[in-house]
Amino acid sequence: MYKFDITVYAQPGDAIQGEPVELDGVLVTPLKIPLGSLQSPLAVTFEEAAETLQRLRRLFFEPDGSFVWVSAEGQKHWQVDGGLYDMGKRLMYVTLKGSCPQKEFDQILQAFGGMDGELVFQVRQGVLLDAREFEHFAEQQAIG
Repeated sequence: MYKFDITVYAQPGDAIQGEPVELDGVLVTPLKIPLGSLQSPLAVTFEEAAETLQRLRRLFFEPDGSFVWVSAEGQKHWQVDGGLYDMGKRLMYVTLKGSCPQKEFDQILQAFGGMDGELVFQVRQGVLLDAREFEHFAEQQAIG
């Protein structure tokens, strides 16, 4: 079960690998991204992301971009609270907080281009991980 409190951005072209650091007992290699480079929009529009999210069963979406998705009855309880943030029609970033199985987490990411969509995950202020490093971090958090 992934547990997270993250902000998701589009990965800028000038991101480079930084030096490994330890977060909650997990060794990760964060990205180094120049100040201001996280201002590129995600690959989808606000409306496209909203439409994809609204297809998920048990996901409740508000017109302002906030949403909540909950586990099915009889399943181990999980919940994801999120928010879409746009500038004009472009989706700029997404906040996600809660917990859910990896399969459901991947379904949410599909609304923003998926793990292959060159996403950056801010897991702490100033700590940015690419998709591979975030998946490693989230898996280790689930084990721990």
